[in-house]
Amino acid sequence: MSQQPEQNQEQPVIVVPGQPKADAAEGDETAQQSETIESPAKVMRIGSMVRQLLDEVRHAPLDEASRTRLREIYETSVAELSEVLSPELQGELERLSLPFDREEVPSDSELRIAHAQLVGWLEGLFHGIQAMLFAQQMETRARLDEMRRPGLPPGRDPNEQQQDPGGGTYL
Repeated sequence: MSQQPEQNQEQPVIVVPGQPKADAAEGDETAQQSETIESPAKVMRIGSMVRQLLDEVRHAPLDEASRTRLREIYETSVAELSEVLSPELQGELERLSLPFDREEVPSDSELRIAHAQLVGWLEGLFHGIQAMLFAQQMETRARLDEMRRPGLPPGRDPNEQQQDPGGGTYL
């Protein structure tokens, strides 16, 4: 694998469900507390790598050297993920990730459980992102449909029958 230098382009920020994101104009503290991902592409790459690794080692017996290497990969993956997550998601990942004893080589079972747990957490994160994106699309579509309706005041139901304005009583 050749390493490519990271581009200095602005990375998209994804807000995942959890706490509602406040408008920046409000100056509310919840804007800083939102669960965000600064580099979604990096999270996807690490998630794919960990899942593929788990699939590869699932049925293979692991010797001591391979278990040591898997522990290092796991710890590096957790550290790399933590760099691009909000403090709330970092804390959640730290609480769920299993620390390994540096003195002992972990067993096959310990490694498989730790990797499966990480993959499960990442899949939950991805599902949350997908659900949030779908909800945003639906909200945007509804707003666009409302803007396209000619002559209706905002919030008025287009299916509601219009009352005849000419049939009123004059005083």
